[in-house]
Amino acid sequence: MKYTRHTLKKLETLFSEIEYTIRYEKGNFNSGYCVVEDRKVAVINKFYDTEGRMNVLLEIIAGLTIEEDQLEESSLKFYKQVLKFLARQEEE
Repeated sequence: MKYTRHTLKKLETLFSEIEYTIRYEKGNFNSGYCVVEDRKVAVINKFYDTEGRMNVLLEIIAGLTIEEDQLEESSLKFYKQVLKFLARQEEE
């Protein structure tokens, strides 16, 4: 998976389709992000570069259960690519 702004935008779109709000803010995050699950909000350190932001979003996705019928066709295809990428990362 390429760490580009375009791929980051796809991840952000995926989150919006599952009704999560992503906010980039400064704060004291031990892990670089905070997820408020009952409000479906992910707050990410605004000083992260594109790769850092993507890594955080991928880490959050790995912990979520996503209903595939919530996703549009293009996002579903991208989500399946993300799952394969995460599975490969786990194997390493």
